[in-house]
Amino acid sequence: MTIEYFAIGTGILSILFALGLRRSVKRAPEGDDKMKEIAEAIRVGSGAFLKRQFKSVLIVGVAIALLLWIFLGKNIAIGFIIGALASSLAAYLGMKTAVMANSRVAEGAKSGLKKAFSLAFKGGAVTGFLVVGLGLLVVAGFWNWINDLAALVGVGFGGSLISVFSRLGGGIYTKAADVGADLVGKTEVGIPEDDPRNPAVIADLVGDNVGDCAGMATDLFETYAVTLIAAMLLGASVFSGSDAAILLPLFLGSVAIIASIIGFYFVKVSEKTKIMLGLYKGLAAAGILSAAGFYFAIKEFVIVPGTSGNELFKNIVKIPGKSSDYFLASLLGLVVVLGIVLITEYYTSKKFRPVKDIAKSSQSGHGTNIIIGLAYSLESTALPALLIAFSAWGAYHFAGLYGVAFSAVSMLSMTGIIVAIDSFGPITDNAGGIAEMAGMPKSVREITDPLDAVGNTTKAITKGYAIASAGLAAMVLFSAYASELISKGAGAVFGLSDPSVITGLFIGGMLPYIFGSLAMRAVGRAAGAVVLEVRRQFKELPGIMAGTQKPDYAKTVDIVTGAALKEMILPALLPILVTILVGFILGPKALGGLLIGVILTGFFMAISMTSGGAAWDNAKKFIEEGNYGGKGSDAHKAAVTGDTVGDPYKDTAGPAINPMIKVVNIVALLIIPFII
Repeated sequence: MTIEYFAIGTGILSILFALGLRRSVKRAPEGDDKMKEIAEAIRVGSGAFLKRQFKSVLIVGVAIALLLWIFLGKNIAIGFIIGALASSLAAYLGMKTAVMANSRVAEGAKSGLKKAFSLAFKGGAVTGFLVVGLGLLVVAGFWNWINDLAALVGVGFGGSLISVFSRLGGGIYTKAADVGADLVGKTEVGIPEDDPRNPAVIADLVGDNVGDCAGMATDLFETYAVTLIAAMLLGASVFSGSDAAILLPLFLGSVAIIASIIGFYFVKVSEKTKIMLGLYKGLAAAGILSAAGFYFAIKEFVIVPGTSGNELFKNIVKIPGKSSDYFLASLLGLVVVLGIVLITEYYTSKKFRPVKDIAKSSQSGHGTNIIIGLAYSLESTALPALLIAFSAWGAYHFAGLYGVAFSAVSMLSMTGIIVAIDSFGPITDNAGGIAEMAGMPKSVREITDPLDAVGNTTKAITKGYAIASAGLAAMVLFSAYASELISKGAGAVFGLSDPSVITGLFIGGMLPYIFGSLAMRAVGRAAGAVVLEVRRQFKELPGIMAGTQKPDYAKTVDIVTGAALKEMILPALLPILVTILVGFILGPKALGGLLIGVILTGFFMAISMTSGGAAWDNAKKFIEEGNYGGKGSDAHKAAVTGDTVGDPYKDTAGPAINPMIKVVNIVALLIIPFII
């Protein structure tokens, strides 16, 4: 057996484990006919959105694949197609499981917290293990088949393109529906969240799945795959002739998947106050087991003259250096995971000062809620930035550029368990909505509400994890870009005295702001369409409020679907077009400056938006629990305004910046032969 076959086998194991969990969830009871009807409406709406989104992306994807085939060869084009298909499959299967699990979690809540929690986490784990399984299978399988690192960049590009579209389309959809439902339902009419009389309520529940499940799946699939590919590229460049440097990232990914499968069985909960702790048990177990596996794996790959006695490691050319240095670099990646989780929870959980301060500020009005929320969103960037900076510095100190790549691979190796924790969120959110709409007993909401609140924090944690990993991955991709320039004799000194570099730096720094603006305005326009439709239905169908007429949910779903897909095209294509124009017009040094600018401002914007938005959301939930006047109070109305601003921050613009950063870097790598 070779390393490649071991990685392929582990990827298949992860996929089979996910499918086994899916069967387990499917066997659970769905609930009564009313619950089934609501769940079916969510399922149909989610499927219709993804179908239309993939049709829209298909047109762009085919055009790009043809251009890649003509200008860069069939291998890169085939890699692009495989990466795009695998990313789409992860999103589709994960979302199908989430919409299957939601009513089952609500039904399970009748039996208590333990049952509901177990079903929700199993449903989320399906997405998590599909993401890493497909990612490792595609990268290892394509490498084993083609044996061409340049073609692997095509795989990363395919995954990244789907991710940008999914993040934008799903993010615009979910927040347009959410904002539209809240502005008319809560603010104008004064009905509760998830009230079945609200014509936008089904669209809102659909949005949880297409944004936070399908969108996150494509996002972390491409981040996982791109990080593996970038590390393999850098390994080949730094250690020419050492196949161990190319294969080690694949082996670490395999070890971490096995550790994460074991870690899955450590996730247990017994009390409402310890839901987050139950999730952390699995994360901690996976991290500790991964670290132990990394130690033994690295010893087999780092230089000891001759071949290893283990059959799996025979006939590979080892990496020069000390195994302890590479192991320490890998540990730094795991430390970043822990740090990002704790920092994000601090800034977004109802238990800590930032969310409580935002809630408290709501007593004095809408303006102070916005001011304090913005203040904490800005503050939330500091600790993650320091964590990433010092981990990158430490990894470089231990093992050079390859050490930085090593740290990034180590961090991304935890993707399976992290995405499982994330996808737990939209499932519990939907379960609470179904419980409300189906008129289930109050005791059920007493189970689903704490799960939903924790799910809101886990979604924020995963976004922080994705953005932090994107920052490390982008640094590795930039190093690969510089190494590629050197290998082609073009030089890679990006001095601040060079006007080309400065020009590129400013254009790159600008790009995330323009991208974020387009995404936010897209949500505003799409939400406006939802507001008009909901108002129309309340006006023309007066029996809705009395309960004698049923809202036209399908019409609202159709409107928000069309608006979201229309609005996603321009911001998704913008980073690709700008990168190509800068490269061809201003040259490789300006393009290097652009990459630096995008990485820096994109990282800070994304962290600020995702953490700040989640803090606004949980501040609203904190007030709804009865603090500062509770639901309907002036403080609650101010908190709803803050949440309305924070929604497109945390679920549309912020998360979409993550894949955008990597798309820019990948396109830069692809066009190097044409701009030198």
